[in-house]
Amino acid sequence: MATYEYDEAGVMAAYFLITFLALVLVPLTISSVTKTSGKKVTEGCQCTPCVEQRKELSRLETGTLLNPKISRKTYFLLGGWSLFAFVCYRVSLLKVENKLYNPFEILGIQTSTTEKDIKSHFKQLSKLYHPDKVKVTANLTIEAIQERFVEITKAYKSLTDERIKENWIKYNHPDGPQSTTMGIALPKWIVEGKNRIWVLAAYGLVFGGALPALVGRWWFGSRQKTKDGINALSAAAFFKSIKEESSVEEVVSALGKAYKWELPIAKAKSSAELDQLEKTIEEKLGAKWTEVRKLAKDYDGELHESRRKALVLLYAHLLRLDIKDFGLKKEQKELLLQTPTLLNALLNVSVARTWLLPSLAIMRLYASFTQALPPNASERLRFAQLPGLSPDDIEKVAPKAKDMSDVLFSLEEKEDPRVGDVKKAMEKWSHVDIVSASFKVIGERIVTPSSIIYLLVKLRISPPGAAPSEKKELSVEETKRAVRNEEEADEKFLTSRLDAEELSPSQTDGARVAHAPFWPGTKKPSWWIVLADDKSNRVVVPPMKITDIPYSRPGDDRDYRSYKIQFQGPPNTGLFTWKVYVVSDTFVGEEATTDITLKIEDLPSAEDQPTEDEISDPDEDTLAGQMAAMRGGTVKKHHVKEESDDESSTDDDKKDSSDSDSDSD
Repeated sequence: MATYEYDEAGVMAAYFLITFLALVLVPLTISSVTKTSGKKVTEGCQCTPCVEQRKELSRLETGTLLNPKISRKTYFLLGGWSLFAFVCYRVSLLKVENKLYNPFEILGIQTSTTEKDIKSHFKQLSKLYHPDKVKVTANLTIEAIQERFVEITKAYKSLTDERIKENWIKYNHPDGPQSTTMGIALPKWIVEGKNRIWVLAAYGLVFGGALPALVGRWWFGSRQKTKDGINALSAAAFFKSIKEESSVEEVVSALGKAYKWELPIAKAKSSAELDQLEKTIEEKLGAKWTEVRKLAKDYDGELHESRRKALVLLYAHLLRLDIKDFGLKKEQKELLLQTPTLLNALLNVSVARTWLLPSLAIMRLYASFTQALPPNASERLRFAQLPGLSPDDIEKVAPKAKDMSDVLFSLEEKEDPRVGDVKKAMEKWSHVDIVSASFKVIGERIVTPSSIIYLLVKLRISPPGAAPSEKKELSVEETKRAVRNEEEADEKFLTSRLDAEELSPSQTDGARVAHAPFWPGTKKPSWWIVLADDKSNRVVVPPMKITDIPYSRPGDDRDYRSYKIQFQGPPNTGLFTWKVYVVSDTFVGEEATTDITLKIEDLPSAEDQPTEDEISDPDEDTLAGQMAAMRGGTVKKHHVKEESDDESSTDDDKKDSSDSDSDSD
């Protein structure tokens, strides 16, 4: 019969707590360690502004020696491991009472001891531990003396008395079968009557209050968010605000509308510095700022304070205005880091309606925020992306520059100290080249209606001023071999499940960080591939976001990377003239385009193909033809031979006539 006992000493409860803490703390610690000790980004722009910005970001993330920045997760891990160590220490001090009965251990003899030696040893122990021989002291009571002697006697009998020895062998105890005890890993004070009300109150508070509140908060919070991670009301505002012909100002105003729900009300308060920033922005932009404010208003004509504050801070970043207030700086950083999520949701709205112009405007807005340049920046203003150059410096430094190489040349002529940083930035500049763009159908030479088509785009990065890739002069055989190898590589990539071709070891440059000294975080360069119809202002297929385009390597046969987009072709035949856009989300103005034509044809009709009879009938002068003629089958006549026979007979007649004429003479 089993009896249930609560954990009087707290041993089992302690082991249960140790197990639970280990199951929670070990995975969290491993994830934290692997995240912090991961590969640090060292590649990318090494100009002074970018290096200093990365150092500042690292300092803000880790803190200083005197003021370290510790996250909530770190505090939780420290507290958890401290509790784990304390419980382990307490367990090490506990005395384990449950152990197997071993008479040899009680008597202090070896298991190989003979029965004669056991009796002799027991007599010696009786003289030492008999209650009449041992004196009672303060630390040794009469009960303890008697209990020890009884234990020795039972151990002796377990080895000498046949009945007791049989009980020990069968039931592991000299007194025979014992009742089974089942321990419950709960301290006894939890179930005691006087504490019952407090235990029930704790259970009710946790399972009746805290747990439903936590689940409800998660449930209702998830209902307020879309799959893009923004507020549902923000998504509704995007649908209503974006239009087919929306300009950049309309896109920015649509973005600003979302901050009515994305920006907490407590942070939407105005300040004197915010008002001054708005005046400066109005002086620099003029009518454009007025238009943005007007478009961002509600239907009642009022501009919500959170929208106004967000737009002012965003445009202060785009115009590179200094902010002195620490609180405003922090809010501006939070807004900027939130813009990619909002822009992504806004882009999904535009792409869902297949609108080209607003989609391109949203994509270009990514780069404007990254480089802190106004939307629709002029060609010359884009030179301000180079390190150390402000928009006001462009006219002074390089008034006639047409590209970045000209700016670098002007700085070198003037021996400007910013030359070194400009060179470092240009070495890693992500200027993308479209090597080729084509449509492919697996296993087919022509594209038929409604077939599965792949847009195959091959890209590489050629920084400004880099040496152009020169193709080697190949022989005819080498050219054929190169074309065949390229076709095989393309076929292998098209039949794979990858959207981007795997990089070779020579193309892997590691984790790269783009030149973005004004962005409050590390930025990895990315691009969109867009297949669009300019004439109808439509996006043909949803854009694909790509990254890790390899740098060009002059002399390498394959210094590019292939990307593919799968879509279903049009259901009707015809010639479709489209355009491929490759738009950067990091650098303003760095995008490439190329025209591409898709020809949809019907399959060849049966009339254009040879009939079965024409294919199967052999010529009569061949062995197959002779055998077919013998079987009575049809064969093709050889007309050339008959003509030659006629010609030879004609020649013979002419010869005979000439001979007769000569005889008559």
